[in-house]
Amino acid sequence: MAKKGFTPEQIINKLREAEILLNQGATIAVVTKKIGVSDYTYYRWRKEYGGMRVDQARRLKELEQENSRLKRLVADLSLDNAILKEATRGNF
Repeated sequence: MAKKGFTPEQIINKLREAEILLNQGATIAVVTKKIGVSDYTYYRWRKEYGGMRVDQARRLKELEQENSRLKRLVADLSLDNAILKEATRGNF
């Protein structure tokens, strides 16, 4: 099954729709079918995005991307540092 890759805005809108349906008395199975996701995805989204506004979710994703980028930079610099230490160790 292909990953759809919903944006944070779409996720929050689907969670709002689900909340409305649940308040009207629908079951989780009916709600998840209506919004087009699995039960697992619904609960995962609710855990991550529950109670967020669209701008907060957008900022969260931006911070996660920045954090990922910074972690890669640190890993690259640590590797470069280790290589340089190893190279200088052999010269003495």
